[in-house]
Parts: sequence; structure tokens; C-alpha cells
Amino acid sequence: MKCYDSGILPDYFNVASDKEANSDKLAIISRTKHNISRKSISESALKVLYRLSNSGFRACLVGGGVRDLLLGLQPKDFDVATDATPEELRSLFRNSRIIGRRFRLVHIRFGREIIEVATFRSHSSDSPKTELNTEGRILRDNTFGDIEDDAIRRDFTVNALYYDIANFSILDYTNGLEDLETRTLRLIGDAQTRYQEDPVRMLRAIRFAAKLNFEIEMQAGEAIFECGNLLAAIPPARLFEETVKLFHSGNATRVLELLRHYHLLQYLFPALDELLGLEPDEAMLDFVDQGLVNTDIRINNNQHVSPAFIFAILLWPTVHQQAMNLQSSKLKIVPALFQAGSSVMSHQLKHISIPRRFSQMTRDIWTAQPKFQRTQGKQPARLFAQPCFRAAYDFMCIQSMVSLVPGNLCQWWTEYQQQHQAPTNTKLQQRDNGNYRRRRRRNAG
Repeated sequence: MKCYDSGILPDYFNVASDKEANSDKLAIISRTKHNISRKSISESALKVLYRLSNSGFRACLVGGGVRDLLLGLQPKDFDVATDATPEELRSLFRNSRIIGRRFRLVHIRFGREIIEVATFRSHSSDSPKTELNTEGRILRDNTFGDIEDDAIRRDFTVNALYYDIANFSILDYTNGLEDLETRTLRLIGDAQTRYQEDPVRMLRAIRFAAKLNFEIEMQAGEAIFECGNLLAAIPPARLFEETVKLFHSGNATRVLELLRHYHLLQYLFPALDELLGLEPDEAMLDFVDQGLVNTDIRINNNQHVSPAFIFAILLWPTVHQQAMNLQSSKLKIVPALFQAGSSVMSHQLKHISIPRRFSQMTRDIWTAQPKFQRTQGKQPARLFAQPCFRAAYDFMCIQSMVSLVPGNLCQWWTEYQQQHQAPTNTKLQQRDNGNYRRRRRRNAG
């Protein structure tokens, strides 16, 4: 039936013995019994929390920031939940702006850092401010509630933990602390209903399970098989954002395994999914695996990885196969790669809306590959000067690692770079990072 039819916490962290609370659903973990220190929290987030608290509002850190701190990880960002409305937040913080229509949030900017603040929301589906489509997907939800309502409407139990700035305690309404301890990713409420409300939750489940090395709870996992088809209705632009998050999670190899296991790859990369369902070239499989391993290494070392590179890796087996077929029709390799790359990318854009600055760079990486074979005369200098050189070089070296190109080719180009000054043009550097937009040519005349 398709869905549209209807031990890492500290030893002293004893959740069961500290459930003194005002509600049967709530566990309050006092400051002395958890490991979160304000020293680990962003100074900007603390400013927001204290100003809200001093102004008479309730203010808590919530979500991934609290989860990661409890796991001993350093969060990349901090989200705040409060009973202040977006308008009240806007009047309290001059450096803020209200964003979104589907979910109204407030972004408070401190230099380059943005603290996202959300008003406690209710899970009432019959409210006039909550709009659902015929398949149960939430189109708009601006029904405000209290903190307990807010906890119940969140996606996973481990993301529904609150750090209360008033007394530095942890508030747990959904047994999330126990799931943290057992490394379990559990949905709050009925799994199919939660996926119907927002099908992207299935991709979030994959990302968190891969990133945190958690197991997806049985019911949450089984519902993915039933509800995967709902991803086909998600706007391609949103799927681009979620795909980048997936493969920038630091465990992209595990992400691909889980996407294949839960039959979700077909909604993101149908060409790759079809190819993997046949009997693909083992060397090509090794190439994809090695490309994702290298990506994980860079991400975990806080190095930049352009989305263009991720798409180049994942789509290359299909592009390479089509280019070889075109070559058999006596088309030269570079035109064959150009034609195959354009065809594959055109099909891919129907599923994931890749911005042009990234899709163009992906195609440039592909068409640069045969040029690395030309190591005589002026050819190396011409390739070295191309904006996509560094990404294309990394791509070629991965091919070298799995014997798709001669093993000494990567070494030759490594030595060439050491002997020649790298391009310093700012625009070339920006383009290599996927941030440079090509200027449109004006028609002559």
C-alpha cells in the first residue's frame, strides 16, 4: 500500500531517576546531571537566549544543537525556540528579519552568524493557520502553541530536547534522552502520518542515521518503504538543498547505502539507481565509493566541497557509459562527453534543481577528463588555466586510484602543479568553489 492512501552519554546521566516534573510526559534533567556547558554554546545564541529571558519570554536551545552537545559533538549552528511571536522577536532584535511563509521564522544576524528563532508551535491540523494538501502534506503551519505542543510536533525524539536558559536544565517530553543513549532514531507519533506531513523527513532520517551512526527505529524505517513515493511531489529546488545536506553530512558512503536500502535513490538520482540495479562496471562502483570516501575526508577536515563535485561523482557512471556508446558511433571523446553530459544533466534537473553555477561546473569537470591525457606541448598549461582545473584534477586522481585512468597520471599532474604557480585570478578561484556565475554574452551588433 502506498503512503498516499491514507552508551555515549556520561555514566552519571541517569534519566530514569530524575523524572521529577509537572507532567507525566516530561523529564527534567537538572544542571548537575547533564554535560552541557554554556562555554560550548555560541556567544550569539546566548545573547538571544538571555535577551528573551530578561524580557519575560521563555527561551530554550532546541534541536540538533542540544542533541550534538549531549553527544559530545560541537554543533555547527544553534536554534532557539520561544513563546515570543515573530513580531515580538522583530521588535526585540533590530538585527533580525522574519522569513518564510510555510513556517514563519526569525533570523537574527550577528556578523556572519545567524541564529534561527522559532515560536513554539502547536500540532493542531484543524487550525485555520495549518494548511494540508490532499495527501496530508503540511503546506503552511503557523499555529502557535506552548513548549509541550512544540515538542510533540518535532520530527525525531532526539531532536525534541530543550536546554532551558532559565535554570540550565534539559527538558525531555518524548523520551529522547533514552534514544540518544541507545543510538536510536525514532519518529514522534505515527510514522506514516509524519512522513505524509513532510516527506523530506525520510531524507532527514537517512542523514541523521548516517551522520550520527544511529539505527532507524523499525516502524520509522518500514514506513519509508511505504511513503518513498511522496518524494516525487517535493519541489526539485528543495530536493537540491536536502541532497547537498545528505552528501555533506560527513558519511556520504553510508548515505548512499541507506538511500539504496530504503529505495529512495530513484527519486534523487534515477539514472544512477537504474545503473546500480543492473550489473554495473565494478571499477565504476569503486570510483563512486572512493569519490564519496574522499568527500567525507574533506568534510570531516572542515575543507570545502562544492556541490558540483558531488553531482559529478554520482552522475559520472551514466555519463561515461553514454559517452562510450557515442564514441562507438565515431564521435570523438570530448564532443561525446559534452553530449552525454548535457543529456544526463537535462534528465537529472527534472528531479533535482541544480543551480546553473553548479551544473555548468559539473559538466566542465567531465569534459576536462580526457584533456589530462595530453601532457605534451602547451596542452597542460591550457588545462591548468581552466577555472575548473582543481576540481577536475581531484576527480581524475580518484579515477586513477581505481584504475580507470593510468596510475601515473595523477602523479604527473601533481608534480606539474608543484612546478608551476597556481592560478591567482580571483574569479577563477570563485568559479572553482562553485561561486562564480558566467556572464551572458551580448549579441553582436
